[in-house]
Amino acid sequence: MLRIYQNTYRRTARKAVVYSTKVACCNHSTLCRITSHPRRPQDNGSSSSNGNHQRHEEFLLAGNPARGWQMPPPSRGYGMLVVRILRGALKLRYLVLGGAIGGGVSLSKKYEDWKDGLPDFKWLEDAMPQGERWSQFSRNLIEVGSLVKNAIDVDPKLKQLGEDKLSEWRSWFDSRLDDAIEAADYQGVQIVETKDDLKAKTTVAALGITSDESRKKYEKLQSQVETLQTEIMNVQIKYQKELEKMEKENRELRQQYLILKTNKKTTAKKIKKSLIDMYSEVLDELSGYDTGYTMADHLPRVVVVGDQSSGKTSVLESIAKARIFPRGSGEMMTRAPVKVTLAEGPYHVAQFRDSDREYDLTKESDLQELRRDVELRMRASVRGGKTVSNEVISMTVKGPGLQRMVLVDLPGIISTMTVDMASDTKDSIHQMTKHYMSNPNAIILCIQDGSVDAERSNVTDLVMQCDPLGRRTIFVLTKVDLAEELADPDRIRKILSGKLFPMKALGYYAVVTGRGRKDDNIDAIRQYEEDFFKNSKLFHRRGVIMPHQVTSRNLSLAVSDRFWKMVRETIEQQADAFKATRFNLETEWKNNFPRLRESGRDELFDKAKGEILDEVVTLSQISAKKWDDALNSKLWEKLSNYVFETIYLPAAQSGSQNSFNTMVDIKLRQWAEQALPAKSVEAGWEALQLEFISLMERSKKTQDHDGIFDQLKSAVVDEAIRRHSWEDKAIDMLRVIQLNTLEDRFVHDKQEWDSAVKFLETSVNAKLVQTEETLAQMFGPGQLRRLTHWQYLTQDQQKRRGVKNELDKILKNDTKHLPTLTHDELTTVRKNLQRDNVDVDTDYIRQTWFPVYRKHFLQQALQRAKDCRKAYYLYTQQGAECEISCSDVVLFWRIQQVIKITGNALRQQVINREARRLDKEIKAVLDEFSDDEEKKGYLLTGKRVLLAEELIKVRQIQEKLEEFINSLNQEK
Repeated sequence: MLRIYQNTYRRTARKAVVYSTKVACCNHSTLCRITSHPRRPQDNGSSSSNGNHQRHEEFLLAGNPARGWQMPPPSRGYGMLVVRILRGALKLRYLVLGGAIGGGVSLSKKYEDWKDGLPDFKWLEDAMPQGERWSQFSRNLIEVGSLVKNAIDVDPKLKQLGEDKLSEWRSWFDSRLDDAIEAADYQGVQIVETKDDLKAKTTVAALGITSDESRKKYEKLQSQVETLQTEIMNVQIKYQKELEKMEKENRELRQQYLILKTNKKTTAKKIKKSLIDMYSEVLDELSGYDTGYTMADHLPRVVVVGDQSSGKTSVLESIAKARIFPRGSGEMMTRAPVKVTLAEGPYHVAQFRDSDREYDLTKESDLQELRRDVELRMRASVRGGKTVSNEVISMTVKGPGLQRMVLVDLPGIISTMTVDMASDTKDSIHQMTKHYMSNPNAIILCIQDGSVDAERSNVTDLVMQCDPLGRRTIFVLTKVDLAEELADPDRIRKILSGKLFPMKALGYYAVVTGRGRKDDNIDAIRQYEEDFFKNSKLFHRRGVIMPHQVTSRNLSLAVSDRFWKMVRETIEQQADAFKATRFNLETEWKNNFPRLRESGRDELFDKAKGEILDEVVTLSQISAKKWDDALNSKLWEKLSNYVFETIYLPAAQSGSQNSFNTMVDIKLRQWAEQALPAKSVEAGWEALQLEFISLMERSKKTQDHDGIFDQLKSAVVDEAIRRHSWEDKAIDMLRVIQLNTLEDRFVHDKQEWDSAVKFLETSVNAKLVQTEETLAQMFGPGQLRRLTHWQYLTQDQQKRRGVKNELDKILKNDTKHLPTLTHDELTTVRKNLQRDNVDVDTDYIRQTWFPVYRKHFLQQALQRAKDCRKAYYLYTQQGAECEISCSDVVLFWRIQQVIKITGNALRQQVINREARRLDKEIKAVLDEFSDDEEKKGYLLTGKRVLLAEELIKVRQIQEKLEEFINSLNQEK
């Protein structure tokens, strides 16, 4: 950037000086050509003189166009010569002065252009503080700089190289700028010296003014450049430090990678898995098999129990040498069992069982993320309004110097529940704690808060119930730094000697797990613990405590030693117990399912998935005729009610054939533009759904059908159908096709005419059956049915029958009656009924009239259809003026054509697009179900599945136990 600024300024200064000089000289030469004495043209004159003479003649002729050029008289000529010299001298003064000023203006303009080209540094004014804030900021920067200078040793070679480079740039810039100014001054003076003295002095004076202004602006610009140099150097130093930091981290990461790579190869050669990892996998498998921890699970583990806020989680963190659990002020944080497997390793890392991510426990950022993830997993495990959960959160912690063991941190025991807890929280914690401690091979790590009264302890009574002899209990007194200030020394001595509590234990330990600061790391806590026990007067007094009973380190060694001793003593017995369980399950399977292989839930799901996808492939192999029949049937089912109620019946009851055709055309077009395409798509989707379901039902009737998949298949199909939707562009395509089809009003041949007549008769008969069913419900059973089935008419049905008799008389007198009753007809019916002591209102009569007239009209429509069956040729000759009214046949022919065309389009859409899209939906649903263990357990159930799952799980546990025992014996 500095190089660009130097070159730009040097070129600008040089061009400005030369430009001003050329302007002055150009003005002077022009003046000389205009004011010089004209010479006669000569033959041997040069081309330039001839040109000047010619231009001079043109100039004079332009001044006097009437005469041209003539030699003036001698006396008059001398006078004119003097006048011209004076005039030229006066013009020269103004021209020289104007040239000098023009050069200065040009130089100023060039400078302004160059200044505009510089980058915009106004953002520095907004970014940097002003006034007192800037002074304070500067002082802080100086202090930071001094600290950094003292903290970091800069390479002397790099520092000397930067200073040399900066001085070299500065000297070069100054020399180049001075050379440019001297060259410009020298050229200006040299040019002017060739002219007369008056002109030279004027030009030098003008150039002197321009040079001073340039020098002032140069000094100002130089100060700006120096400021920019300082800023650039600061930014360069900053990025240099960042670069060195990144290079250092890169070297460290590379070294760690090489160590890990070497360690991985060496470990792979020696042993595939460590003993503690193998044992932890056994417990993980067992936790999924036996969540209640019944007598089938007697494998050793360290169970950490204690009252809430007694420090049990802090004890576990001290053993793991990392603060891995979330914390809260007086709030229940441990809401689910947390199984922590400790193992020795080169790096201090943590990892969840179901995750591949490793958390670096030496970095605070990773520790915060680990604590947050533990809290999220705990809250996610609590469902259904519960406060605690039995779901185990399994994680592994590896690091240098860690003792190998498996610990389970349980929720703290509470004596009082708060309003935000579930009503069964206290009982759930007690039950969970008892389940873990009831394992005869579990090591109980009983945590007691030393800063509170021993009488307030709840955990000691619970531990005494599960381990009355104390053969597998280790007592830990926490917060002894607070107990030293508050408690009586004799009381502490009694606690640590086992004489205060009625419970018994293998050992008693005192630890300090923190200073009450949330931001303390584990190293600071352990150092504080060591310093406390080293300097405490209470614990140095003779007879109070033994040295091996203090610090978390000694506690960790004791727990690990007891854990492995328990493992070696009981693992063979537990392996034999699982062998017996496996034998019993295999025997039960052979007795109940002798011809079937024990297939787990995952294997059964994969098999069901294959069968479902095979049915989807079969869907695309259905014949075109079958698709057409299914689609046409579903289309008419969806459209028939609209055709009758909105189009056919209102038009047919209008009274004239012309109005019938006009009304039909209007309503058909409105229908095709609005509701028909969407209804057609809906019918197509339902037809596709019915065909797919029918395929699934037919597969159940095959010999190799397995009914265990039925519930799963139904759930997958229902979910896929619920998600699937027809493509939107199909509606627009159908709209165009249907509008074009309905425009055709002429039946083309006799076969289509007969088909339309049959379609009309079938549709009217179906509607007539529905109407008769309505009438049967309204008027009650007939006389024969009443006699044979011992049925009676209600009072309302008797009234309806009376009204019907009167209405039948009206229709008998006027077979072409309109669909509505007149006021006179209503009055007549009421009066006739009143004579029979039946009192009804007009609405009651109209309700009865509607189905009665509907039946009458449909019967007439059937008769017209029979008459039109043989009237095709008459229709082709007379058209709309045919003696027999067959407009309803033409209407149903148009409806039939629309159904055929629409069904054909839907069939192509189903085969080419929708079947494939349904296949994708089903695959997506199957993939989701495969990841949802709870849903798979609900959909694939029964004795066969449960027995197979239990047998597979016990077999896996027993095999892992044998592998662990073999490795344990090799280590011995």
